[in-house]
Amino acid sequence: MTSENKHFKEDEDLLVIKNSMQDDSAKGNTSSKRNKASSKAKPSDMIYVVGGWSKDDPSCPVEQFFPQYNEWRMTAPMHHQRGDTGVCALGGIIYTVGGSDDVTCLSSVARYDPERNTWCVDVPSLSSPRSRVCVVEMDGCLITLGGFDGMTCINTVERYDPLKNSWSKLTPMLRYRAAASAAVLKGQIYVVGGTDGDMPLDSVELFDPFEGCWCLCPTMSTPRVASGCAAFLGCLYVAGGRDELGLSLSTVEKYDPDTLRWSPVRAMNNKRFQVSLVLFNGFLLAIGGYDGVSDLKTMEAYNHEKNSWRHFGSMKSKHPGGHVALFKAV
Repeated sequence: MTSENKHFKEDEDLLVIKNSMQDDSAKGNTSSKRNKASSKAKPSDMIYVVGGWSKDDPSCPVEQFFPQYNEWRMTAPMHHQRGDTGVCALGGIIYTVGGSDDVTCLSSVARYDPERNTWCVDVPSLSSPRSRVCVVEMDGCLITLGGFDGMTCINTVERYDPLKNSWSKLTPMLRYRAAASAAVLKGQIYVVGGTDGDMPLDSVELFDPFEGCWCLCPTMSTPRVASGCAAFLGCLYVAGGRDELGLSLSTVEKYDPDTLRWSPVRAMNNKRFQVSLVLFNGFLLAIGGYDGVSDLKTMEAYNHEKNSWRHFGSMKSKHPGGHVALFKAV
């Protein structure tokens, strides 16, 4: 494919997103011109990439993706330098949980208000410090999973209720895990991979909130540390990460909860350790990561019908160890 055709295809995909955001209620309506002023665009998902800290770039930048313009814009950076922090969106607010300042692990929690473009630290801390903690949203609460407390990997699970502004402990995971990834699928939390402090993990476990307990699922085809994970088309997709040899991965696999089986998916175009995998306006996007040589600013999109990945633009900044917060359109 020529460079010209490649960019044409990328623009074509972006056009699909743009068109999906336009109001089609006026189709076939002869009075659409008169009603143009009152027509509204469909709400879009919103992506924020939060943090990423290194000695070379300790600024902890934050940027937002605007699909209607196909561009990223910088927002207020994090107040305090912290790497390996958990990131999640909840109720229109972005939360950063735990992390490390390169000296010690942190228990503090900060939150970002996109409307005011401000950060504050009025959220109670975790019960103990931890970095490389995994965070998901479920039923209007934040759920934190495992992490590294500065001495060892842990299996602690905590839930933050924003209405009570307090944390409570849930049943701990079956395995000790740091740098795991997770997603909510059919009302249940799946946690995949990570490390127990000695070796990368290929194990997967599931939390049923109604039963209040964890159970093991079939293992992945390969161990993965700091992979991307997302629910897509009724399956759990896991991409990238780092294997037991310390190599960054481009491989992708999916888990079908109905058949209880993992199957391979077309590999990404780039190796991506610490990648964020999100479902954005119907597209499965892999954002950022580390390819074994350098930190990446690029995104790529997955087409499940063609089982293929395509370059999908680039962020303004590199975010080593940063994570994505996704606001779903309602």
